[in-house]
Amino acid sequence: MTFYRVHLDRGRNAYWAMEEESEDLYETAQVLLDPETGSFTGEVSERLEYVGSALLVMDRVTLEPQWRGHGLASALAIEAVHRLMAGCRAIACSPGITDLSAGRLTDRSEWDRVNTKIAHGWEAIGFRLYRDNIYLLSPSSQDLEEQRGVLRGRLVELGASWRCTDVRTAAGVSGKGRFA
Repeated sequence: MTFYRVHLDRGRNAYWAMEEESEDLYETAQVLLDPETGSFTGEVSERLEYVGSALLVMDRVTLEPQWRGHGLASALAIEAVHRLMAGCRAIACSPGITDLSAGRLTDRSEWDRVNTKIAHGWEAIGFRLYRDNIYLLSPSSQDLEEQRGVLRGRLVELGASWRCTDVRTAAGVSGKGRFA
């Protein structure tokens, strides 16, 4: 996971600092920040409670292929967000595929399906589409705490099911309770 904490109150224009850092951060800055002041735009400010001055950007979440599809990214991301959000007024992300090294998503419909699934995962945490594929989450959101509890429960269940599978496999027991 890669996160960036962008300080909007440290004297340097955060908009241009994000532009210098990466294209992805610049795209986020273009949607959320005023280029003249480096602060949140008026429209973004109206949507957010004042609980801090920084912006936390969830830039990358990468799981090895064998761990994908189990809900781990959402569960781990919500824990990371919870630990990093102190002093932040907003958390932003732009869900989608950025690692094309596997070359498995050559079909546009498959690309769209996977991107939609990723966006749903971030929506489960409490992120909401703001504009231009930039999603926002307020650290004061009740959804964040509620979903953290739900995802922690799922993580415990997932761990228990994997332990059960490992025990059965080690004992030579098939999935139907018969010896192999």
